[in-house]
Amino acid sequence: MTLAMKALWTLLIVLLFAAPAAADDAPKVQTRLIAERDAVAPGGTLTLAFEQDIAAGWHTYWLNPGDVGQPTTLAWSLPAGWKAGELQWPYPVRLPVGPFMDFGYEGKVWLLAALTAPANARPGDVVTLKADATWLVCKEVCIPEEATLTLPVRIGTPSGAGRAAAFAAARARLPAPSPWAARYRLGAALDLFVAARPLAQAHPLGAAFFPLASGMVKGPAPQSMGFAASGLVLRLAAGKALVKNGGALEGVLVLSSADGSTQALQIKAQPGPVPDADFSGGPGDTGIGLLLALLLAFAGGLILNLMPCVLPVLAMKAFALSSQAGRDRGEAVRESLAYGVGAIFSFVGLGALLLALRAGGEAIGWGFQLQEPLVVAGFALLMFGVGLNLSGVFEVAGFGGGDNLARAGGVVGSFFTGVLAVAVAAPCTAPFMAAALGYALTQPALPALGIFLALGFGFAAPFVAVGVSPLLMRALPRPGAWMIRFKQALAFAMYGTAAWLTWVLAQQAGANAVAAVLAAAIAVGFGAWIWGLSRSFGPRGRGVGALVTLIAIVLALSCLALLKPAAAQQGSVNVTGIPSEPYSATRLAALRAENRAVFVNATAAWCITCLVNDEAALSGARVRQAFAERHVAYVVADWTRRDPEITALLAAHGRSGVPLYLYYAPGAAAPAVLPQILTEGEVLAALGP
Repeated sequence: MTLAMKALWTLLIVLLFAAPAAADDAPKVQTRLIAERDAVAPGGTLTLAFEQDIAAGWHTYWLNPGDVGQPTTLAWSLPAGWKAGELQWPYPVRLPVGPFMDFGYEGKVWLLAALTAPANARPGDVVTLKADATWLVCKEVCIPEEATLTLPVRIGTPSGAGRAAAFAAARARLPAPSPWAARYRLGAALDLFVAARPLAQAHPLGAAFFPLASGMVKGPAPQSMGFAASGLVLRLAAGKALVKNGGALEGVLVLSSADGSTQALQIKAQPGPVPDADFSGGPGDTGIGLLLALLLAFAGGLILNLMPCVLPVLAMKAFALSSQAGRDRGEAVRESLAYGVGAIFSFVGLGALLLALRAGGEAIGWGFQLQEPLVVAGFALLMFGVGLNLSGVFEVAGFGGGDNLARAGGVVGSFFTGVLAVAVAAPCTAPFMAAALGYALTQPALPALGIFLALGFGFAAPFVAVGVSPLLMRALPRPGAWMIRFKQALAFAMYGTAAWLTWVLAQQAGANAVAAVLAAAIAVGFGAWIWGLSRSFGPRGRGVGALVTLIAIVLALSCLALLKPAAAQQGSVNVTGIPSEPYSATRLAALRAENRAVFVNATAAWCITCLVNDEAALSGARVRQAFAERHVAYVVADWTRRDPEITALLAAHGRSGVPLYLYYAPGAAAPAVLPQILTEGEVLAALGP
């Protein structure tokens, strides 16, 4: 035994004996046996699923566990004459553990087995199928677990009831025999070649190879995908067993498609010639360069000003624009530039935070800030406070109000207006912006931040242009008493925004969260009123007013502290009237396996563009009738709350945010991607005649 193997086994033994001290006694895997049908005919075959429901953060193992671990085993105890087939293993995932790489499963997984009843089984009898299961489940420690499972099965004709869809989804995760030949070449690296022109043309987004035997491939080494004219090449690192013994390389090749689906192929490769491949077109290659991405980002930021997502802050921008007219030239330039700096700063700051969180392993995308109930509640209170300020309940220097409209001091207010505009408007994406952001999230930090910078420049450009252009400034109406009334009217847009954000919060965290934010709003309103009232008092009165306002703010924050994101409930943003079901990659695969037409709507309650599209393009009687006549499955990918599966779906199509509309025609290899600004005609055209 080599020194490396001794180290691996020593580590495994230490982990096994350390488990009782490092983990609680609760089982980490819940298991059960599930039958595909409620009966089996004499001599017939019944498929059973051995379900593992694995605790969050833990994993079990594939038939080749990788560098450490052991596979699950099932020992059947069956009535006389019954026969059990081999376990059917779904494709695994790569699970890095320190310097090692495990192959296994997280979440919920089904291992399938086909059991055959004897031909002389008597109809009407009920037999009990029994299995003794053992498995190893690991996190920081490894724990061996076991269970004895039984399942009663009736002999006879199955009824119509069954779990066909669930088993179809489970079978979709089983590796299928590859229709294409495979070869490999040993050199400085191990190049595995699949001779398939369709793969070269389709350009899968990702590929991973899982060897059936240990020692054939170095698990922790990166796997790079490239393309030749005649197929796909996966560059690996050869293991010692393959280098020493050669022979066939068997395993499972898992391909990730642009439509969010995954296909696993059984590969048996023999040594042979491998063509040269281009490794620049693998995952993350969007087909655009940095310069084009910067131009698209600028154009996207420019168009974002016209998107429905920006409607909540258009009132603030309109007020800021109107207050510029008739001012000192230098002051107007300073305030417009301050707004631009605030907008750019906000875009770059959000981009940096997004990149940092993704680098830390978070499955998030653009608009992530409004996926947190606490942030949504905070924005709702902020909008409510801005509305009170515009109504004249209190004044804050820099935001302008009353006679401050004609005086200097609006630079700070303009800066924070730019920050706030981006914070609320950014969750949705505009045309051109989606491609730029998709490119940014595949690049190193510096060019990625450059794209966010260009996005901020585009978003700020119209307002800055008004401030620095004398011609545009002269086109604005002259300031006067009407501006006070205008400012007060704009307050209702802010109240409306606060109400909308409270509705979003209800989708994320339920009625208790709404009660908490309303109580906080009362405290904020009272504090704002006291602050405004006390400004007309003497120094002592202003001090008391400041203290009462501070107490009100503390009470508001205490109310927000009652929000519990972990207890958030699943919301539904289907306002179209079309019967829908929630998105999951498994459900999408099952629907496609049924040859159904599928329309996927990736949306969120905080995305106003999404809601406008739903109302304008998907809620009409003609669209509902077309969906019904064509038996189209309407799948809603609700991204209101953070969902890694939906984030992966967006990333598979080069998107980092919503909306995204996909139509899978029956039998189509890939979906049609519909525009972000959707019309009823475009939906009907996608569905076909």
